[in-house]
Parts: sequence; C-alpha cells; structure tokens
Amino acid sequence: MFSSVCFAQASAPANLYPVQEGFVDSQGALIYYQVMGRGSPLVIVHGGPGASHDYFLPYLLPLMRSNKLVFIDERGSGKSSKLENPKQYTIANMVEDIEAMRQTLDLGKISLLGHSFGGALVQAYAFKYQKNLSHLILGSTFASTRELNEALAKMKANMDAKDRERVDAPESAGLFGKGELWEHGRYSEEYAKLAWGKGYFPYVYQNRPDPNYDPLSSNTSTAWDVYREMWDRMASSLSMET
Repeated sequence: MFSSVCFAQASAPANLYPVQEGFVDSQGALIYYQVMGRGSPLVIVHGGPGASHDYFLPYLLPLMRSNKLVFIDERGSGKSSKLENPKQYTIANMVEDIEAMRQTLDLGKISLLGHSFGGALVQAYAFKYQKNLSHLILGSTFASTRELNEALAKMKANMDAKDRERVDAPESAGLFGKGELWEHGRYSEEYAKLAWGKGYFPYVYQNRPDPNYDPLSSNTSTAWDVYREMWDRMASSLSMET
C-alpha cells in the first residue's frame, strides 16, 4: 500500500543572510549601521535630512543576493546619536561620517547610493573621496537647492486651489511652535496631510502606489532638529557648490 504514496523531494537548503549592526564613533557622533548580504559593498544613504534607513526596507532587500548592503543612519537621525550643538549637523560632517564608516568596516572601494537629501550628501562625498568609489548612484535627488525649490513650487502650484490656500495659511503664519509643547518642533497634523499627502503623494510611487503610505508617519519619526537646521541652511544656498 505504501508503494503508491508519493513523497516530495527534499528542497534545497535556503540561503542564510545574517545581519550585523553596530555603531561607529565619528567625530563624537555615534553612527548606526546595519550590514547584510554578500558581494561588493553598496552603502545606502537615506533622505530627510532627519529620516532613517528604515524606509528602504523591504524594497532594497533583494540586492543582498549580489551585494553587501550597508545601511546607515545619518548623525542625529534614526538610531544614531543626537548632538547638543545642532550646528554640527552639516553635509561636510556627514561626508566624514560616511568615510569613517567605510574605513572602520574595511569596505575598500564602495558603490554609494543616495536618495533625496542623501543624494546631495553622496555627491559631496564623491567630490572629496572619488578614489574610494566604484559607483555613484543617485535617486530622486538634486544638485541645486534653487532648482529644487523651483520644482517644489511647481508641485504646489498643481495642487487643488482650495488645498493650496490651506497650505499657504500655516506657512504664512509660521509652521512651528504651534499646538502642544511636544508638537512645537514639527509640522501640524493638518499641514502634514496637505503637504505630504495631497501635495507630495501624487509624485510618489506613481506606477505602484504604496498602500501603506502615511503622510503623518514621517511627521512623528523625522528628526526635526536635524531637518530644520539643515534645510534652513540649504534654503539660503543656490547650489551645492556654495
């Protein structure tokens, strides 16, 4: 009777990709990193400033089959340490944080991917440390803050007129220092929904909208001290060269 029973062949063992994490002490800032995968090193730098590496997951995970992925949280962001002096949140210092990470983890030549603000950061790294790069990968980023502000102005102009008026009102009144004490350093819930929801979302995930996208999530997880310090400074610059 047992001869008619079919047993499935044993499947091949699955590949295992361990995760390594830790901190690198760079000029007094403890920079968090997470490493996974095998192959040539690909260092991935997030946007914001003030976001974290989390939003790349799980989208970039398939790359670990062919690359050693090195995610970092920029100084003051994510799991990296906060600094008492916000003036230490600069592109120049963050460039040195990437270099300290590369040297400490003994990565040799790296591929370097920067998204959004991270793209501006990795361009600055490439100007100084081109010899350490095998590839530079730029995603949804900019090289001129003037041109970026022009693009954002066009996005705002394309909003529904009533929504645009609702965005203009809090911007004219000042975006910060409103609400409860713990809300003073970030955008209000209404403004976040308008700016990152109605204003920004139509330009994100255009072909495959993310059903989990929440315009309020970044309003609570963003490192606002980093965000405000660096965007205020960059807004006064016409381009990265200045």
